[in-house]
Amino acid sequence: MNRAPLKRSRILHMALTGASDPSGEAEVGSGEKPFLLRALQIALVVSLYWVTSISMVFLNKYLLDSPSLQLDTPIFVTFYQCLVTVLLCKGLSALAVCCPGTVDFPALRLDLRVARSVLPLSVVFIGMITFNNLCLKYVGVAFYNVGRSLTTVFNVLLSYLLLKQTTSFYALLTCGVIIGGFWLGVDQEGAEGTLSLMGTIFGVLASLCVSLNAIYTKKVLPAVDGSIWRLTFYSNVNACVLFLPLLVLLGELRALWGFAQLGSAHFWGMMTLGGLFGFAVGYVAGLQIKFTSPLTHNVSGTAKACAQTVLAILYYEETKSFLWWTSNLMVLGGSSAYTWVRGWEMKKLQEDPTPKEDEKSTVGV
Repeated sequence: MNRAPLKRSRILHMALTGASDPSGEAEVGSGEKPFLLRALQIALVVSLYWVTSISMVFLNKYLLDSPSLQLDTPIFVTFYQCLVTVLLCKGLSALAVCCPGTVDFPALRLDLRVARSVLPLSVVFIGMITFNNLCLKYVGVAFYNVGRSLTTVFNVLLSYLLLKQTTSFYALLTCGVIIGGFWLGVDQEGAEGTLSLMGTIFGVLASLCVSLNAIYTKKVLPAVDGSIWRLTFYSNVNACVLFLPLLVLLGELRALWGFAQLGSAHFWGMMTLGGLFGFAVGYVAGLQIKFTSPLTHNVSGTAKACAQTVLAILYYEETKSFLWWTSNLMVLGGSSAYTWVRGWEMKKLQEDPTPKEDEKSTVGV
C-alpha cells in the first residue's frame, strides 16, 4: 500500500500526542492536550508557585526584621498588604466588567450585610496573617516552617472537637512524627542559642488560626455565593477596618511617623511588592491545584518548604547541626505522609463507600 510522505508538522504532532497512525486518521478533535504540553504547563505553574511563595517569605522577612530598615511595625506591614489585596481585587473586577474575556474575575460590590456575615472569619483571618508575620519577624526563615508546622495537628484536633470527625490510626502516627519534629526543632534552636520563645508561640498560634480559617471558610462561602475571590475581598476589607484601631493602640502610627525612610520610593515599592506577592500566592496556588490536584499541591508545598529552608541556610550563611536537619526532615516527612494517607483513605472510600462491620468498630480520634 502506497503512503504519502509524512510532513514535518505531522511527525511533530505524532511525537507530541503519541499517535501511532501515520496516515493521520487518528482522531485529533478529542480535546486531549499533548503530553509534552501538559507537562510543560504543570512545570511552569509549579515553578511559579515556588518562586512566588519563597520570594514572599524572604521579602516579608526583610520588611519585618531588616537591620537596614529598622522598622518595628508588623501590624502596619500586614495592614498595607491587605489594602493592596483589596485594591487588586477591585481593579481586576473592574477590568472583567470593562473588558469581558480579558480576565476571569467576579463582579465585586461592597455589601455591608455580607461583610457582617464574613466578620467571624475575618477575625480568624487577621489572627492567621498577623501571627504568621510576627512569627517570621522573631524567628529565622530556616526555622519558619518548623515553627508553623503544627497546622496538620490542629486540623485533626479541631476536626474532632468541632466537626466530630475521627482520624485513622495511621494519620495519627504521622501527626506524632510532626509533633516530634517540632519539639526536636525547638530543642535544637535552643541548643544553638537562636530560639525565640515569642516567635515559637506566634508560630503555634498561626498554625491554630490556619486550621480555624479552613473550617470557617467552608461555613462562610455560601454568603459569598461560593466565590473564593469574593471571600478574599471581604476578608481583606474587614481586616483593613479592624487593623486601624490596632495601629493606634499599639503605637505603630507614631512609630511610622518617625520612620526615617517614610518618604523613600524604595520602601513603598518593597511594601507594594510584598502585597502583590501576597495576592499572587493565592492565585498561583489555585492554578497549581487546577493543573495538578489538591494532593499534588500539598506535596509541592512540602517540597517548596524544604527548598526554602535550604535557600535560607545558604543565603544567611548559617550552620546547623545534624539533629536540627533531622527535625526538619521529620516535619516535612510527617506532613507528606499525612497527605498521602489522607489521599489513600479518600480513594479507598470512593471505591468502597460502605464500611465493613469490622471497620466500624475501629477506634479513631
